[in-house]
Amino acid sequence: MRSEKKETALPVPRTLKEYTLITAAVLIMDIGIYVFKFPNNFSFGGVSGMAVVFSKFSSFSASQINLIINLLLLVVGFAFLGKNFGLKTAYVTVLSSILLNIFEKIFPMTHPLTDEIMLELCFAILLPAIAAAMLFFENASGGGTDIIAMIIRKYSTMNISTALLFTDLIVVIVSFLIFDVRTGLCSILGLFAKTLLIDKSIERMKLNKFFTIVSNNPDPICNFITNDLNHSATTYHAEGAYSHKDRTVILTVVDVRQAILLQRFISRTDPTAFTAITKSSEIVGKGFMHYI
Repeated sequence: MRSEKKETALPVPRTLKEYTLITAAVLIMDIGIYVFKFPNNFSFGGVSGMAVVFSKFSSFSASQINLIINLLLLVVGFAFLGKNFGLKTAYVTVLSSILLNIFEKIFPMTHPLTDEIMLELCFAILLPAIAAAMLFFENASGGGTDIIAMIIRKYSTMNISTALLFTDLIVVIVSFLIFDVRTGLCSILGLFAKTLLIDKSIERMKLNKFFTIVSNNPDPICNFITNDLNHSATTYHAEGAYSHKDRTVILTVVDVRQAILLQRFISRTDPTAFTAITKSSEIVGKGFMHYI
């Protein structure tokens, strides 16, 4: 059996890519929170949900309360989840709070954007959930109760969406006591929908394709995988059960976009190759995800 390893990319471009994705996620999250969540008093849990509740009994705005609670929980994140996670989450916390305060100054939201509460509920669920999935994928979080959920995931067998459900449920229950029944019911609906959407979004983002390629001409395929796709490949020799001829089996894992490129290359280079492709969302190792 032969296994080839490819050197990892330079850290600076990788870090730049991570923080670009994190910045985009924060912008999406804050639009969902400020434009759709705060004006309707939706409380799906989390610090933004706490901020909605506490702002009713305080002279501070929801955005200011959001910042205070996030900073306190950020210290907990550094202690339990490490420096890398802590730095990313600190960046998210500061950027999110700055954006929320900028939004307050530029376009104050004194009432909901529309009169369609279900339409606003959909966007209040959709935007923060997609943003949360993007952040979890980059080993960061939106701060607040997301930090608690990631600590629970680290020290238990729960996945991140289930941990979020438990940590946010109490905030949603409180919304029944503070606001009207309609707001409380919308908050419960939003919490369950957000949990499901985060789970499915993370699964989609982690999706990879596992290739088993049986080929008579393996070298060009292996070179394409290592040089063009920047991934590793493992090869071993096998024998055809019917023809008893020698074959080379190539095993590799690539992302969804690269899978299309690899399929096209195999089709051009070795049209007689037998290729089995399997979907996988849990590839752990160099070049892929790592457990924390």
